[in-house]
Amino acid sequence: MATTGVFPRMRQMIMLVAFLLAWSSPARADDISAAGRGVVRIVTIAVADDEVVGFGHGSGFAVAPNRVVTNAHVVELASRYPGNVVIGVVPSEGSKSFQGKLIAIDTKRDLALIEFTGAKLPPLALFSGTATDGETLIALGYPGNVDIATARSAADFITPQSPVRSQGGFAGTRTLEGISVLLHTANIARGNSGGPLLDACGRVLGVNSAITNSEEGDATFAFAISDSELTGFLTQAKQPFVQIAAPCISVEQRMALDKADEEKDRADAASRTAQAESAAARAREAAIDRARAANESTRETYMAGAAVLLVFGALALGAAGLLLSRDQQRPGIWAAVGGGALLLGAVALFVLRPSFDEASIAAPGTGNETAEAKLPADAAQGPLLCTLQPERSRITVSAGEPVRVNVGPDGCVDGGTQYAESGRRWQRVLVPTDEQTVTVREFDPDAATLTDTRYFLSAADMQKVRDVKAPVPVTQCTADQAKRASLASLQQLMRASLPPAYNEKLVYRCAPAPGQ
Repeated sequence: MATTGVFPRMRQMIMLVAFLLAWSSPARADDISAAGRGVVRIVTIAVADDEVVGFGHGSGFAVAPNRVVTNAHVVELASRYPGNVVIGVVPSEGSKSFQGKLIAIDTKRDLALIEFTGAKLPPLALFSGTATDGETLIALGYPGNVDIATARSAADFITPQSPVRSQGGFAGTRTLEGISVLLHTANIARGNSGGPLLDACGRVLGVNSAITNSEEGDATFAFAISDSELTGFLTQAKQPFVQIAAPCISVEQRMALDKADEEKDRADAASRTAQAESAAARAREAAIDRARAANESTRETYMAGAAVLLVFGALALGAAGLLLSRDQQRPGIWAAVGGGALLLGAVALFVLRPSFDEASIAAPGTGNETAEAKLPADAAQGPLLCTLQPERSRITVSAGEPVRVNVGPDGCVDGGTQYAESGRRWQRVLVPTDEQTVTVREFDPDAATLTDTRYFLSAADMQKVRDVKAPVPVTQCTADQAKRASLASLQQLMRASLPPAYNEKLVYRCAPAPGQ
């Protein structure tokens, strides 16, 4: 039979997209690349009498969508001669550069804050912990020696391109002119000034600022302004920022721990099921005992009633015989009829006394639903407040604020977003239009957990996902299984376009929202 309608066409479109994806390169998302999306080149151009008389450049990174941090010495001329020095902010992606404005500067800490408009950058998070001896650190920025070797014209300095990464080790903390700095061995050069020094998870440990002089073959070391100085500077500038305390854990380690967590969840679920079954069994036994006691009481009432009727029936028949022997025909007949009726009533009560069927007794609270269709009594639903569980999460850039969700029947979340079935869980791939982040959100009603698995993508890889997302078959909540199946198929394609490893995984424990 030929199939018609929108969903067969949707399946054909999905198959076509899957074919195209098979020939495209997989998306890439590692923590350092994710941090690189928020790293910029800072350019300063000095102008006198409408002529360019000076040019300088360094690096910087976003602490807000429209604000970046760099070294004070990178933009010091702009602070001295604001009317003659232009600051340019060149993102790592896109096709445009933007004019910046100096918001705050601290020459002692060698830090500055610049604001720009026209684009939004993914802010980097600061790590509030400390580096350990020998820990691998990564510097991101735009070293001048690379620029000199590759730049063909001045325009190359204001053309967006990815930052250069270099890797080294943590070599200790020092004090440089009264400022706390980190000493490390990642290779940096002039032009790296103002760029971030990152841990393996892409969190900022410091701001690269200077290198040691390498004379007579001495090893080169680099200095980075420590996060303690950076947070102090940003606080004084009244600039909000994200700071992460969670230790850095690799995706591989997190996945291994996830397996242990899943086994624990299964064990907990089995324990809850056993407890529920035990409670149900106890409730059923109690119900049986109550039913048996009520049955016995009713049987005794029936038997007692039958005995009374039997006695009165016998007395009535005896009276009938006496009356008939005295030739009192009419009263005797009525007495005989009444006695017979009483005897029949006694027999009826005896026969109709209630029996007891233990199998017919159900546990309290059960209805006619099948076990498969009925959610566990403790399944989470309705308005919920979900709180982050750091020990079960991998946190790289998110502050981990509590999340409020309202989970309705058939996977309808927050009254208007349809989630697709994933076993007994509900899942939705969230693709924002103004952010380079894809979130796979999954809600488990049995475990009362909400999980956000996040992928931080480049602009090109983000567009690939948006291209797959375009033909969404469900625009509102629905109980239609066919529509939800189409949504699930589309989400599988969207997930196939994502990298094999995520950047961040946030696990929340949910409970009824206060006041509900």
